Amino acid sequence: MPTDHQLAAGLLGRVAHGRVAASMRALPFLATARHIVADGRLLLRMHGGHGHHRACAGSVVAYGVDNLDSARGDEGEWSVQVVGVCESVEPTIDQLARFGPAPHRVDGTAFEPVYLGIAPQFVTVHSTDGALAQRYGHCV
Repeated sequence: MPTDHQLAAGLLGRVAHGRVAASMRALPFLATARHIVADGRLLLRMHGGHGHHRACAGSVVAYGVDNLDSARGDEGEWSVQVVGVCESVEPTIDQLARFGPAPHRVDGTAFEPVYLGIAPQFVTVHSTDGALAQRYGHCV
């Protein structure tokens, strides 16, 4: 039976994008990011033009993904949340390749990639219909 961390890592690999939640000047915000799992950490690629990465780096953030609008019949609906300290990172060449091509523009401006890493401290996995429990013998 997989642990929450193992199950979360597998589910994170099934989707390419999620949302990071942090605060900027005491106000909460959500920002989209491309992610990969590498060496037990969650690596994010974000657009630097909005400045969200500056609020994330050095802070505790939450990152969430789900398949609520794209669930395959045999896996059911699920969501994953990762909470941990976020820091700026310099990805390896292999990690850059795993991210795949970046968009050319975001909100009408040239895409400026910035990379962040989250060391998971808390991981939660939720399933809305029990399919993960049936498949993995995992209580979620």
